[in-house]
Amino acid sequence: EASRASKMGISRSSFKKRRATGGKKPLIRKKRKFELGRASANTRIGVQRVRTVRVRGGNLKFRALRLDHGNFAWGSEGCTRKTRILDVTYNASNNELVRTKTLVKSAIVQVDATPFRQWYVTHYGQELGKKALSEEEKKFSKTQLKKFEARRKNNTIDPLVADQFKSGRLYAAIASRPGQCGRCDGYILEGTELAYYIKKMAKKKSGKKE
Repeated sequence: EASRASKMGISRSSFKKRRATGGKKPLIRKKRKFELGRASANTRIGVQRVRTVRVRGGNLKFRALRLDHGNFAWGSEGCTRKTRILDVTYNASNNELVRTKTLVKSAIVQVDATPFRQWYVTHYGQELGKKALSEEEKKFSKTQLKKFEARRKNNTIDPLVADQFKSGRLYAAIASRPGQCGRCDGYILEGTELAYYIKKMAKKKSGKKE
């Protein structure tokens, strides 16, 4: 029985499933190549390791086994930067994926805030949360300072996001599929979405049930 189980492949076909009423379906054919499934990538945080997989039609999939960087977009500022992935903090589907720090689509991760902080200084001429002129700001010309002043007038940053810059880590959601495309890209959480996930993580930490 054990040897028979080891020969069985991973299949995506629904022949084994029962009907909605609970009845068994008759087996009308054996498994087909186009119904095959593959083992999950279980992408972890680490030095980049990506494998290519030949798939149907001669196409290629890029199976990321380890990733530590990704492109993350700061939507409200229209800024995208390559940054380090530091930790996996929340996953709505399975807590085990948080414990093992597995990178999957829609997982909530913490990324390094440094590239975004540097961009903010060059774009607005001041560091986040500081009103006084910094040493870097004093180096700018009058024309540049005037440009920065105009940009700041229309600029409002989510207080929850600004608060995270103090710790040097930002909450972000993964939007790509690391096990399929070999990349871990996503976006910085803001507004109601960020508030929602902070609340969820606080609830998980306190041990309360959903």
